[in-house]
Amino acid sequence: MKTIGAEHIKDLCTGAAFLATGGGGDPYVSQLLAERILHQIGPAQLISPEDLPDDTFVVSIGMVGAPTVTLEQLPTVDEAIGALNRYEAVTGKQIDAVIPFEVGGGNSTIPPFVAAMKGIPCVDGDGMGRALPEAQMMTFPIYGAKPTPAVIMDAFGSSELLECADAISFEKEIRAKAVAMGGMVTSVEHGMTGALVKRSAIPHTLSFATRLGALLRQHDGNIDAIEPELFALFNASDYGVIKRLFTGKVIDSRRKIVGGYDIGTATLQSFDDSNRRMEILIKNEYLVASIDGRTVASVPDLICILEQETARPLNAERMRYGQRLAVFGIGCTHHYRTAQALSVTQPRAFGFDIDYIPIEEIDFP
Repeated sequence: MKTIGAEHIKDLCTGAAFLATGGGGDPYVSQLLAERILHQIGPAQLISPEDLPDDTFVVSIGMVGAPTVTLEQLPTVDEAIGALNRYEAVTGKQIDAVIPFEVGGGNSTIPPFVAAMKGIPCVDGDGMGRALPEAQMMTFPIYGAKPTPAVIMDAFGSSELLECADAISFEKEIRAKAVAMGGMVTSVEHGMTGALVKRSAIPHTLSFATRLGALLRQHDGNIDAIEPELFALFNASDYGVIKRLFTGKVIDSRRKIVGGYDIGTATLQSFDDSNRRMEILIKNEYLVASIDGRTVASVPDLICILEQETARPLNAERMRYGQRLAVFGIGCTHHYRTAQALSVTQPRAFGFDIDYIPIEEIDFP
């Protein structure tokens, strides 16, 4: 892929919803928005991180807040392009390219359409290879990028400039601002050179998500028929290991917005054994999955859920009693296997009293 056009957006959104591990916001409205813009303007140039000149100035852009809010407070073009223009105005820096801070959910579509509107490239990569709930968990700050100066803009066009000492301070500040500004804001952040993008970004995730979405679309139907090709796609990628962890129906789903996050749990009952249960812990994303009290997958590895009959990815805010689901565990990219990355993304970083064990090392039948 050298460009990303309107014809790619639906597949990108489907693949990104899968990689979002339940978070990232429902991509449907963002899909419609991106398709309309790219139909009008034409495709955005998609550039690989390795092809960026070292002195290119790149910023990441996306929405920050509780995904449930996007079901009522719909994203628009105005806050995305407005935040980008405001960033240039207050920092005096010309933006040469944009990159998603996460490939997950609706945030995968914002950089391509603002890139087309600005006439600049969109980098084929991101700072997570999935979705995660907190700023310090991105690969950008983990490998040396500073999150601020950052510009945030709400749905009414109000904007603020953030200056923070580090990624943890930035997360606290932007989360508080998002709550105060309606629960969701668009953020332009992590200004960095092309050289730093090469070191810190997870490459080719937009094109991978598009291929993944195309696979799910072309074989729309029961997940059992798609599974062999799905496994082949991930086994050939940097994600590597993929396992089906559970198949069953939702018997309990609870969520509430706390401090700008969607917090909750979900319980699934096996089709084969009514006494066998899976519990999933949620903080915007699916973070820990356990079967009868035994952990079978945890962050930073991916826990991805598809509807059993349609093979469509399921966002956490769309989970309802009675849904029939297939749960997959997927290894994280090598960027999250370092001690530095695990210090901010392992289960204990979320307050869970369990150690991270790579999914390929978990003995699971």
